[in-house]
Formats: sequence, C-alpha cells, structure tokens
Amino acid sequence: MKAYQQGWTLRRRVAALLGVVVVLLLGLAGAEAAVAAQNRQNIDVVLLRTGPLRVQAQELMSALLDQETAVRGYAVNGDLGDLGPYREGVKREQTLLASIRGLSAGYPDVGRALEVVEQESAQWRTQVAEPVIATVERDGPAAGRALITDETRQQFDGIRTSVDTLQDEILSVRQEAADRVNSTSNTLVVLLIIAALVVTTAGVVMLLSLDRILIRPLADLVSQVREVADGDYRHHIEGSGPPEFRRLAEDIDQMRMKIARDLDEVREARERIEWVNSQLQKQAEELTRSNRDLEQFAYVASHDLQEPLRKVASFCQLLQRRYAGQLDERADQYIAFAVDGAQRMQRLINDLLAFSRIGRLTTGFTEVDLNKVMGDVAGQTEAALQYADAELTWGEMPTIRGEEPLLTNLLVNLVSNSVKFRRPDVPPKVHVSARLVDGEWEISCRDNGIGIEPEFADKIFVIFQRLHSKDAYPGTGIGLAIVKKIVEYHGGRVWVDTDTDEGTVIRFTLPALEADISAAQAAQAAQAAATAPEAEAGEQTEATEGDPPDAGRQPDGEAPEESPAGADRHGTNGGMKETVG
Repeated sequence: MKAYQQGWTLRRRVAALLGVVVVLLLGLAGAEAAVAAQNRQNIDVVLLRTGPLRVQAQELMSALLDQETAVRGYAVNGDLGDLGPYREGVKREQTLLASIRGLSAGYPDVGRALEVVEQESAQWRTQVAEPVIATVERDGPAAGRALITDETRQQFDGIRTSVDTLQDEILSVRQEAADRVNSTSNTLVVLLIIAALVVTTAGVVMLLSLDRILIRPLADLVSQVREVADGDYRHHIEGSGPPEFRRLAEDIDQMRMKIARDLDEVREARERIEWVNSQLQKQAEELTRSNRDLEQFAYVASHDLQEPLRKVASFCQLLQRRYAGQLDERADQYIAFAVDGAQRMQRLINDLLAFSRIGRLTTGFTEVDLNKVMGDVAGQTEAALQYADAELTWGEMPTIRGEEPLLTNLLVNLVSNSVKFRRPDVPPKVHVSARLVDGEWEISCRDNGIGIEPEFADKIFVIFQRLHSKDAYPGTGIGLAIVKKIVEYHGGRVWVDTDTDEGTVIRFTLPALEADISAAQAAQAAQAAATAPEAEAGEQTEATEGDPPDAGRQPDGEAPEESPAGADRHGTNGGMKETVG
C-alpha cells in the first residue's frame, strides 16, 4: 500500500484543480455581482433620477414663465381671467419643487441650487407679482404697469439664471453617473474576460493533465492487457501514472497470474480427462461386449435353459403323480422338494428376464389412461383377489405419457404385494389414488396389511432383498425392484410412506402432462380470485351436500387421497370400484 500512497491520487489532483478553478470563478462571480449592482445603480441614476430632474427643471422654468406672463397680462388688461395661469403656475411650481427635492436627495449641489431658485421665485412673487396684482386691483392697470420696471425684469432674469444653474448641476450629476456607468461597464467586461481566461486555462490544464496522468497510462495499460488477451499470459503487467492506475495494474496482473494458473490446471485436467475418456471408451467397448454377452445369456436363459428346466419340472411332477404313496414318505418329500425347486427356478428366470427387458425392449411412450390400466390390473389380479377375499378400489386416475405394458406391470406388482402381505383374519383392502404435486402425479397404493418397519423402507426395492422367509410369504424378491426400475424409467421416483398408522403406503411419481399442469394453475388462480370467505364457505357446504361426480377432485386439479376404509364408506371412488370376494 505504500507504493500507492506516493504522490497525489487522480481524484485528489482533479479535486484540487477544480477547487482552484471554483474558488477563482466564485471570486470573479462575486466581484462581477458587486460591479453589476453598482452599474445598475449608476444606470438608475442616469435614467430614473437625472433624466426626470432635467425634465422637471424645464417644467419649473415653464411654470415660472407662466406666472410672469400672467402678471404682465393682468397689469396690461386688468382682467382677472389673466390671473388663472399665475395661480396655476404657482401650484405647478410647488409640486415640481417637491418632486425635484425628492429626486435630488443625496445630491447637495442640486439641492442648494434648488433652494436658490425657490427663494428667488418666492422673493419675486413677494416683491413684484403680489404688489402688482394688489395695485391693479386697487388703482387700475396703469398703476400696476408702473410697478413693472427694468429692475423687476432683471429680478426675474435672475430666477431664470438660477434655473439654468440648477440645470447645470443636474447635468453635472448626470455626467458623473454616466462616467461611472462607463467605468463599471468596462470593469464588468474585464472581469468577464478574466473569467473566460480562467475557464479556458483550467480547460487546457485539465486536458493536458488528463492526457499525462490518465490517457497515456490508460492506453499503456490497455495495450498490455491486449497482449495478455491475445494469449501471452506470461506477460507481466506494469502500471504507471496515478496510484489508482498502479493499483489497477497490479490487480489485473494478479488476475492474469490466477488465469495462468487456472489455465495450467485446465490443461492438466484436460489431459486427465482425455486419459479418462480413453479409459471410458475402452470401458464402453467392454460394456458393449458385455451387453452382447448378456443379451446372449438372456436368449439362452429364455430358450436353452428353460427347455431342460421344463423337462426336469415335468418329469418330477410325473414322478410325483405316478409314484405318490408307492414310495416311502421320505421319497415323496424329496420329489416335492425337486418339483418346488424347479418351479421356483422357472419363476426366478422369468422374473430376471422381465427385469432385464425393462428399458431395453421398448415400444415408445404414448398417452396412457391409468383408469384403463387399473381395469386391466383388476383383471390380472382377479384370482389372487378372490383367493384372499380382497377388495381393490381406485380413485380418478390421470392420463400420462409412458409404456402401457410396463405401467400395468408396475401396478400389478404393487397390488399383488398388498394382497400377499395381508394380516391374518383381516380381509385385505387395497386403494390406489393420484394427486398433482409440483407438476408431477403422485400415485399412492395403500393397503391394510402387515406394514413395513421404517428401517426396512429402502431395502424392499433392492433386487432379491426379502424381509420374510419364502415359507411365510412366497416370491422371488424381484417384484418391488421391477417397480422401482419401471418408475425410474418413466422419470419418477418411488418410496414407502412411513407416516401411515395402518398397513403400507407405497408412493411413486410420474411426470404430468402440460394440459394437466395448466388446468391446475388456472384452478388455483380462480380460487385465489375469490374475495368473500363466506361465499367460499357456502360453496364448500353446497359441494359437500350435493357431491357431484367430480367431488373427489380438489380445486387445484389434485385428487384427495383416501384410505381403503374411506373408499369403502363412500361405496365408490371416482366412479370406479373393483370388489372381489
């Protein structure tokens, strides 16, 4: 990590450069704002104060002239109507004086010049205008005209001079404000130019810095990575530039070394796999030869071995029938042993042949209706069911894809086992049901027989595995092994349900058709859409009272599993019942 801490990082460099630029720009922005505000004030002075002041000063002079002209006219004619402009001029003068006084606040020279005009105009009215008006009213126009002399005219000219002085002061203020406007405008332009130079300089510095500390090191790192990507996994990657790039280069080099090690391991594994494949190929060839030998053995077992075996069994049976009672008891026993052994050998060979043919001699998968299969199972096990006074029932069974002969054999073995392993003095009851679980049909075969201990639940599916002696329960020990092989051949699994309280429950799964899965999902969606629990409870009550033909089906398309006793209480199960006895 010390190597990475040498020098400033790229982030720190960029942050420092941006910080300097931001500080400069903020300073310039503050200065520009201050100058702009000052410039705005100066422009306001020029436009909103000195301009109106000039106009009002001119109007003030006009109001004074109206007064002087009105007084002269009244002195000449003695007509009181001539005094209207005088009085109106006095009012205008007072209004304009107040307005000019407000606009000139802050400009003492203008205020002093305005006071001089105000004093002189008031003095003129006191000394000239009012006496002339009073004299004309008292003595007539001639007496009034006598009061208007060159001295009074000079006095009014003094007022005109004072107004001109006021105008000059206003112009002086206006010029000063205009000069300040030019100065602040120039300053603002300079500040903008400086800001543009700062931005341009910062941009150039940023580009040069990025080229030196970012683009060049990155391009060098990319070229090295491409060399590795092209297959040179031994090329050492070195970084340059900021600490982040050096760390990135070291991480990439670590990844390169790991990839190189993995490639070495893959190369070694591939060599081992090639060797294993060669061995597997040899073993496959051996298995092919072995399968041919097994097929030959199966042919021999089905033809060559069964012929002498049938002959031995036939002649033993002839000896048993012809010489029964003519020999001693031990001879009859020996002959019985020979007949029984020959018959068991025949059954064992036939079961082995059936076991070996599963999955090897195939007719292809088709859609199989298990309701029809159960009818065939009932027919094939009719003799055993009658002998044991047994009852076979089944619920609504699905349609699946498979081989019908194998599925028939599967269910025949399960039903036969349930009848075989019955309890003494208890009529056997066997019930087969199906339900849809997670896209598979789970089929159960339940009986009320002797049951299976949990520790033996897995052993019963092993070939030749027997839990009882052949004297207690006859058989070769291959039936459940055939069941397991048929189920696995169809893509399912089989097990013993050890949670049952009575008898034995063997369950196995078979893949469901897409139509059944879609129908179950649609039923689930329809059930979820129901909003009123009371309505659902009412529907369930009506269904219980009215038991339609499909009352055995659940809303999701699954058939509820029933025990043999439950099926017997209903008297029917999915419309199907086979009772023998």
